[in-house]
Amino acid sequence: MSDPDAARRRRVAVSVVVPVLNEAAIIDRLLDSLAAADIEEVVVVDGGSSDETVLRASAHPSGAIVAECEPGRAAQMNHGARVASGDVLLFLHADTRLPVCAAAAVRAAVGAGARGGNFAIRFDGRGGFSALLGAVYRVQNAFGVFYGDSAIWIRREVFDDLGGYRPLPIMEDYDLARRLREGGRVRRLPSPVVTSARRWQRLGIVRTVATWIAIRHLFLLGVPADRLAALYRDAR
Repeated sequence: MSDPDAARRRRVAVSVVVPVLNEAAIIDRLLDSLAAADIEEVVVVDGGSSDETVLRASAHPSGAIVAECEPGRAAQMNHGARVASGDVLLFLHADTRLPVCAAAAVRAAVGAGARGGNFAIRFDGRGGFSALLGAVYRVQNAFGVFYGDSAIWIRREVFDDLGGYRPLPIMEDYDLARRLREGGRVRRLPSPVVTSARRWQRLGIVRTVATWIAIRHLFLLGVPADRLAALYRDAR
């Protein structure tokens, strides 16, 4: 006789999906950090690197699964989701580091009924720029606005029901987060991921925040994503 509570008691398996492109300089450190976490599976999805990213990831002793597909973060994450076998998919940027307790926190949230969510975020560096950037992000997150650099996680069946990431050149993470929130039971986990602030430092805090707000509102107004991608490149 089958046990009706067996599935509920079964440990929730977490698969981390990492889209990469020319990340040879940091891929070993990334996989080292994930190997130290209590995660069942890591899937690295390369989008056509011209450096040694694939070679280094394949040779890493952590045993990460290395897949390849066409370039584009949305396409890479969807491909990684198809390859992954976990109950929960956690999408991680290559320059973001998870807290050691990440998988346990996700399992607890899923056990409490959450269908997905993200993590609190801290930007690296000790200067005021990183602290202020983190404060702005926390305010956005308090209003339900978050992006992929805060490590979006989602139950597999919910991801499938939502149709995965839409094939957008930009805002694919925000788009998924919006659709995820519409179903309710979204949880932000308090232990922060740590991500790089370097890509924003050249702009400064005012232009960075203005860029975030402008692109988000233009997206909500229906401006085509390819035009927003061009605007983003110009701003950077």
